[in-house]
Amino acid sequence: MESTEGDRFLRLVRERGDDPRLLEGAVRAARGRSEMVAALPEEETRRHTRALLRGVFAALADGAPGEELLDAAGRLGSDRARQGVPVAAFLDGFQAGRAHLVRTLIEDGRRRGVPDALLLDGVSRIDEINTALVHRMVHAHRVAELEMARTTREGRVQMLRQLLHGEAVPVLAPLDPDAEYHCVVSDVSDPAVAAGLEARLAAAGPGLCGLVDGRFAALVARLPAPGPVRSGPLLVAAPPARPGGVAPLYDLGRRAVRAGSAAGLTGLRELAGLALLTVTEAEPDLGGLLADGLLGGLDRDDPFHRELAGTALAYLDHGGRIEPTAAALHVHGNTVKYRVRRFQELTGRPLLDPSGGAAVERTAHWWWALRRWLAAPGA
Repeated sequence: MESTEGDRFLRLVRERGDDPRLLEGAVRAARGRSEMVAALPEEETRRHTRALLRGVFAALADGAPGEELLDAAGRLGSDRARQGVPVAAFLDGFQAGRAHLVRTLIEDGRRRGVPDALLLDGVSRIDEINTALVHRMVHAHRVAELEMARTTREGRVQMLRQLLHGEAVPVLAPLDPDAEYHCVVSDVSDPAVAAGLEARLAAAGPGLCGLVDGRFAALVARLPAPGPVRSGPLLVAAPPARPGGVAPLYDLGRRAVRAGSAAGLTGLRELAGLALLTVTEAEPDLGGLLADGLLGGLDRDDPFHRELAGTALAYLDHGGRIEPTAAALHVHGNTVKYRVRRFQELTGRPLLDPSGGAAVERTAHWWWALRRWLAAPGA
């Protein structure tokens, strides 16, 4: 190319390549176009602009951008991401610098009598180089953003894990050490399902979510409404507490989740509402002793006896009321009365007996025994 008219454009490029006035003009143009770029130290803009200008001039002489220039563009995109400058903002500055370069070369070329066709060809080559640089900058910016987001999230999940395990760690954003949060525990291990739960909880209020001990857990300021139907994975929510005091609630919540999952529960549940279920599930042997003592007249291998036990449990769950029990079992009220009567005949004891005191204790024993008896498979 040195022996053609194109030499004139290349000579122009080489002469302006180390011109400090061109560099300072490009810096001013970039900072003048983007407020966020202007907010950075001026030397920061100058450093990147100098590297890019030198690379562009070398690429014009070589015919294509080299790795050094592309690396410089990547560093610009990565640095701006880490400085919190959005893609649109730093591209505005970059394109303003490019426009200043093109305008300067055209003005100088015309003063020196460089044909317009050569100038147009040179500008086209600059635009080709510009496109490659923009692609590299945007890609590097996105990669840096993802890395920072992952690092930030990993740090926050680590803090959540430490708080739930009772470790003494500083409480950082997004949590407030003096605010109170519900500790939410689940048995969800699928990251995709966990992401859906996180979105649901985040919509209700600020907090922190993540996989802890392989299961989804969270600290949230507010809970979402459970809705008229309890659906979705089981979530157990503890009463609000400060971050430094959530570890015991997390342990209780995990126990409640195990008990609730075994009982087939779903949806959002309050930890206190699962107190009896949690305690009784933790002592299966004691429940077995109660079942042996209270339900000795029933045969686990007899389907009718298992039906009677299921009705008796539903009867207790509904406070000894016939109609709600019948509705829950989808049977007639007289059927419930008959089954309860037969159950009491076979066991030799009344299900609800307020006489002699200790009615709550006896009812709890019945409930515990029935759940344990029904959970055990027949022969």
